[in-house]
Amino acid sequence: MSQPGSLEAGSRHDLRVGISPDAPEESDVRDEADGAFGYAHSYETASRYDGPGLRVVLFVSGCLLRCSYCHNPDTWHLKDGTYVSARHVLDRLSAFASALRSLDGGLTISGGEPMVQLAFTRQILAGAKELGLHTAIETSGYLGDRTDDRYLSYLDLVLLDIKSSDPETYRSVTGRDLAPTLRFAERLSAIRKPVWVRFTLVPGFTDDPANVDGIARLVAPMKNVEWVEVQPFHQLGAFKWKAMKLDYKHVNTSTPTPDLVDRVITQFRAAGCRAR
Repeated sequence: MSQPGSLEAGSRHDLRVGISPDAPEESDVRDEADGAFGYAHSYETASRYDGPGLRVVLFVSGCLLRCSYCHNPDTWHLKDGTYVSARHVLDRLSAFASALRSLDGGLTISGGEPMVQLAFTRQILAGAKELGLHTAIETSGYLGDRTDDRYLSYLDLVLLDIKSSDPETYRSVTGRDLAPTLRFAERLSAIRKPVWVRFTLVPGFTDDPANVDGIARLVAPMKNVEWVEVQPFHQLGAFKWKAMKLDYKHVNTSTPTPDLVDRVITQFRAAGCRAR
């Protein structure tokens, strides 16, 4: 069994592999334990990108999607993360709590996928609320059926990644089905949970106008969606694929041009979405 380690401040762009070789497979994790321990990649202390205000972002390990353009493939497997206690994470977080509150920020749990380790991330979110912090997760929503109302009650915001509106495109770029994400989006809408929808714009893969229009038509009627954020594809994670000897199909994919980004944002706005 992995021995608890210390989680140091770092970056989502740090490569971390093979740290906990005896960890379970991410597909085998179930919400049965008390959540006292889990696996994490790293944390950042001064993000202004992953939710409102200044934020600490915790990147947990484990994801069931295999996005072809993922910039953090070293967060797919629990074995590549550090085994840490939720208490340890919260002790680190408490050191920043006063500053985060004063700057209208909080905690965002990203990954990987926070819902792979539901009990662990629930413990951390609950502790963050006790510290008076705004809380958020970034998620694909693929495991949304696993979450209960208690888990959602600890969240002030969901950053929901909708990769595509077309089931075939979604499966092509993620290896999974689109339907669970749509169900989760509808559930969040029904309970009026604040959401920022995130869409990764990958030239030649997700940029088809019909694909963008499909997401826009889905999202526009949802009164809980505060923003649609268009995220341009980048190559910052390409070195991880090479280091991990993974087949990276986007070696020759270019970043979106400003004109393409503007076109997509305009499509969202034309449908009635607040987009940026």
